[in-house]
Amino acid sequence: MGKIAIVTDSNSGITRQVAEEWGVYVLPMPFYINGKLYLEELTLTQPEFYEHLKNKADISTSMPAVSDVTDLWDELLKTYDTIVHIPMSSGLSGSCETAIMLAQDYDGKVQVVNNRRISATQKLAVKDAKTLADAGWSAPEIKKYLEDTQYDSTIYITLDTLYYLKKGGRITPAAAALGTLLRLKPVLQIQGDKLDAYAKSRTLKAAKMTMLEAVEKDCQERFHAAPDLSDVTISLVYSGTDLTEINSWREELRKKYPNQEMIPEPLSLSVSCHIGPGAVAITCVKNIPKELLTK
Repeated sequence: MGKIAIVTDSNSGITRQVAEEWGVYVLPMPFYINGKLYLEELTLTQPEFYEHLKNKADISTSMPAVSDVTDLWDELLKTYDTIVHIPMSSGLSGSCETAIMLAQDYDGKVQVVNNRRISATQKLAVKDAKTLADAGWSAPEIKKYLEDTQYDSTIYITLDTLYYLKKGGRITPAAAALGTLLRLKPVLQIQGDKLDAYAKSRTLKAAKMTMLEAVEKDCQERFHAAPDLSDVTISLVYSGTDLTEINSWREELRKKYPNQEMIPEPLSLSVSCHIGPGAVAITCVKNIPKELLTK
């Protein structure tokens, strides 16, 4: 089997250090802040991003430049036979469709995966792709597996503020005002293509319970997971720079699921643009069945 390069974007939350450890490649996502271009992790750190957000800067997301994508592919194909490219969900960005279009000029050497993931779930898709490549799978086989299992993941998020949803036009000003007045903690979900409302809670404690119950329901009814959840990966994700709440929640959940590591990870900045700092999220992804790794 030929050598396969695994490529993703920084929406996956994969840092340059992790990318080097895993042997994968990451395209930095562009952001415009007050009209100036920044590249995630290269010229824009997480703390810098949230400082701009706190100061009410004009922040917008963008797609990687076409030349940045094709230049990386061209360079990798000098060493590798094929590429598996895993961008963020096509429902949340146009970068996936652009990559699919660009790949048409590469005679099958670039397989673009649309498995509708973002943040921690996208990161695990990249890890799965690398695992399958190391197990001898071809690039088309990896693409098919990741797309066939695209809905074997789930994300639930609770917010600290409704300001950013209102700013992005995702809820009306009246709904934002009412939610703020009633001190509601909305719970949102990402099931593939978009960010949707899921539930409303009065307190952060209640919101976390709602999210955990939702994940456990998904594990039972959608993923058909083992009772001890040993065949899924649960991740905790946060936005902002204060890890107090997410670390506290991790300690609670580790007692319930001792076989889950659940190291807190920062939420993709593309999602954070719309929900702001102070968000807490839980994600779950079904693991690759062990029998598939013995090809």
